[in-house]
Amino acid sequence: MAKQMTMGVIVGNRGFFPSHLATSGRLEMIAALEAAGIKPIVLTPEETAHGAVETYEDARKCAALFKQHAAEIDGIIITLPNFGEERGLADTLRLANLQVPVLIQATPDHAGKMTIAFRRDSFCGKMSISNNLRQYGIPYSLTRLHTEAPDSPEFKADLEWFSAVCRVVDGMKNLRIGAIGARPTAFNTVRYSEKLLEKSGITVETLDLSEVFGRIERLKDNDDAVQEKLATIKKYIPTGNVPEAALVKMSKLGTVIDGWMKASELTVSSVQCWTSMEEYFGVVPCTVMSMMSESLLPSACETDTMGTLSMYALTLASETPSALLDWNNNYGDNPDKAVCFHCSNLPKHFFKEVKMDFQQIIAGTVGKENTYGTLDGTVKAGAMSFARFSTDDFEGTIKGYVGEGNFTNDPLNTFGGAGVVEIPNMQNLLRYICEHGFEHHVAANFATVASPIHEAATKYLGWPMHWHK
Repeated sequence: MAKQMTMGVIVGNRGFFPSHLATSGRLEMIAALEAAGIKPIVLTPEETAHGAVETYEDARKCAALFKQHAAEIDGIIITLPNFGEERGLADTLRLANLQVPVLIQATPDHAGKMTIAFRRDSFCGKMSISNNLRQYGIPYSLTRLHTEAPDSPEFKADLEWFSAVCRVVDGMKNLRIGAIGARPTAFNTVRYSEKLLEKSGITVETLDLSEVFGRIERLKDNDDAVQEKLATIKKYIPTGNVPEAALVKMSKLGTVIDGWMKASELTVSSVQCWTSMEEYFGVVPCTVMSMMSESLLPSACETDTMGTLSMYALTLASETPSALLDWNNNYGDNPDKAVCFHCSNLPKHFFKEVKMDFQQIIAGTVGKENTYGTLDGTVKAGAMSFARFSTDDFEGTIKGYVGEGNFTNDPLNTFGGAGVVEIPNMQNLLRYICEHGFEHHVAANFATVASPIHEAATKYLGWPMHWHK
């Protein structure tokens, strides 16, 4: 998935400060971006003085350049090698109107170079451009330190963080989600508002399970697409004692879902995973869904469409697979630990070891032979982030929470996909979830990305978020 990022760069300059700083600052920022594998879109010294923006005419030229590359620009960086002309910088953003995240970077002064020939005053200029962007109603992000040199490790880290912010914002634009099957009737908890999603530019396409089963009936066991999917499944996970007939059913299911999502231009999905699937078709869809999530195209169970949106935010930020889990059990008497579990369709990225098995929870209801296809194993230890988005019809908004913790190596003797999580002040989080009516499902990821998701949601998507700390 890892796409090359492209950043528009606006170089600030104010004439009565040393202009050579604008010249060198522009080159330093270009070098920093290219070292990070990011493509810069920036004015040249032939187009404006020093390739910087100072006047309204400069702003028009820079805005025109950005518009020319609008389809590829993920974010914009304002770099202040000196104080910078605040109006020209703000005018550029207003005229370009790209609706992408903006990062303000200011280069530090050197205590031994404070004469008129080298003094930058970027420290002060950063406040002025921030003030102007507030006046213009343009959202923006800041580096963690007030001043950071483009070639510093601090700015390198901030560039990674800002890239994650940009990926989340861009990934949510015109997102199309596939909802396969109706919400399981017992799960009022996963109700959501398609209208609030649509208002945020996110479309939900639905497909009834009857259509899925009908399309499957038209497939033959030896169809090329079915055999190709079968080979992919067998390569993906040890299938153990799972009957070949069940594997062929999974292959047909995967072939139909892949074809529908491609034809409908859908990115992520949610699936009615029980019990209609098992009663009337004879397998669980877990492996097929796990493979999609492993490929960075998340698929959420129990038709939890907001769950797959939560998974996708984590995947966009980290560029690694996400899973949907239940906040499921306490772990002994440790108030900061819990068992996170699903039965399961976790991507194999999450496991220490994993095999295909049958779904023990519903096997007693629909028969073991109809429940093959789950992923059974223990979740590995490691740093994790969690996220949950929900549509609040009463407040008319999408809202959510994020935070970070760890999957631990604590012993756990159970089935499905399960792991022990440790989260600081977890009782406060659980109280927050209950008091605000959030779902029992949460998306998780082996990365530390709560910060960029919070920034993207609150500043650029307009979604209120709680950041658990």
